Amino acid sequence: MKEQSPPAGDQAEETQRPFSPAERLEEPVPADDGPGDHDTNGPGTGDRGTGDHGTGGPLVPAQAGAGTATVTDPADDIDVRRREAGVTDLLPFGKPGQPLGRFHPFSIGFTGALGVIVAWLLVQAVISVKSVLVLIVIALFLAVGLNPGVERLVRMGLTRGRAVAVVFLLVVAFFAGVGWVLVPPLVNEISKFAEHVPGYITQLQENPKIREWDTKYRLLEKAQDQLAQSNFQKNVANWALDVSKGTLSAIFNTLTVLILTLYFLSALPQMKTFFYRLTPRTRRARVALLGDEILDRIGGYVAGNFIISIIAGVTTYIFLTITGVPYAAALALIVAVTDLIPLIGATIGAVIVSIIGFLTGLPEGIACVIFFTIYQQVENYIVAPRVMKRSVDVQPAVTVIAALIGASLMGVVGALLAIPVAAAISLIVREVIHPRQDTL
Repeated sequence: MKEQSPPAGDQAEETQRPFSPAERLEEPVPADDGPGDHDTNGPGTGDRGTGDHGTGGPLVPAQAGAGTATVTDPADDIDVRRREAGVTDLLPFGKPGQPLGRFHPFSIGFTGALGVIVAWLLVQAVISVKSVLVLIVIALFLAVGLNPGVERLVRMGLTRGRAVAVVFLLVVAFFAGVGWVLVPPLVNEISKFAEHVPGYITQLQENPKIREWDTKYRLLEKAQDQLAQSNFQKNVANWALDVSKGTLSAIFNTLTVLILTLYFLSALPQMKTFFYRLTPRTRRARVALLGDEILDRIGGYVAGNFIISIIAGVTTYIFLTITGVPYAAALALIVAVTDLIPLIGATIGAVIVSIIGFLTGLPEGIACVIFFTIYQQVENYIVAPRVMKRSVDVQPAVTVIAALIGASLMGVVGALLAIPVAAAISLIVREVIHPRQDTL
């Protein structure tokens, strides 16, 4: 019986509808059983097994006797790889695909993870070089503080190189003078103490009270046993080694700070120009003016701190001369140098001088304690705020608060930088934030 053909309209619709690649690849291929078999669509419809629908040739070759087309993977066939990639003479590796959008989940996740990793690595790097960064900050701070003196010498006619040399030599001479004043009395006192050690031991042994305690608690015997133990000798050796390491480290850090200060002081104009040029051209002039003012205030802070230290040293020298405490000049210089350290410096100097006062006599020691207690209150709440108000234009209350916050966050370095930072913030608030708020 003759097979009934589909309606002409359906046949036209089927022959006119283009096949998708998936349909062409998945459609069964008729077996080669003879001419004319399976040709139910009539002439002109094309052979679906070969994919000849006006596409310019077969898409995927069929395997003989297989009944289905084989999809060749580009990873296995270089011709398929080149054809599917669209290789041409201008595009030897094919047409690039569509890039991932900025808000693609993968892009967001990868960028966020990469940012976290980079931030963690930066934090670890900063922690690793913390000691070096502290030295750099101190040297830069000293360079900015000494820069007003260099600028003054330049205005007097010296070149900047010679002005820097003069200021640096004055700083070195200051430290050499401190050593010349302090070292000889210290060496002299240590030598005298070493000479009198046997006499001190004899006095202790002959003291009735000490003899009574020794009989009751066997103090001398226990002390001799401790001295004879190997652990005691080992601990003493370790302590001496730690002291030596600390001394060498302090000397190395001091030399490093001095050398960095010299370099920063010489290259300070170039450094300022470099950072100013990082700002937009339309705002560069105003940024440079504000930056110069901030640097001037830092220099004023250093000058003001020196003035406060000189006042402390002169006052201490007058008091020690009146009370008769020995080495008045050396002790006054110790007070002046330690007073440069914010917050705790004056206390350190006061403790050292008070100990010497008590070694001189009980009345002298009590007088030293009373004097430094009163003087520190006067310096902290009257002298220092007034000097800083004139040098850095910071309110007295802000000076005290900034020093306390800086010391809590970063210790001595934080207290050293707190007042200049407070001065810079107050200047930016007054010259940038307040005018902008007034225009809103």
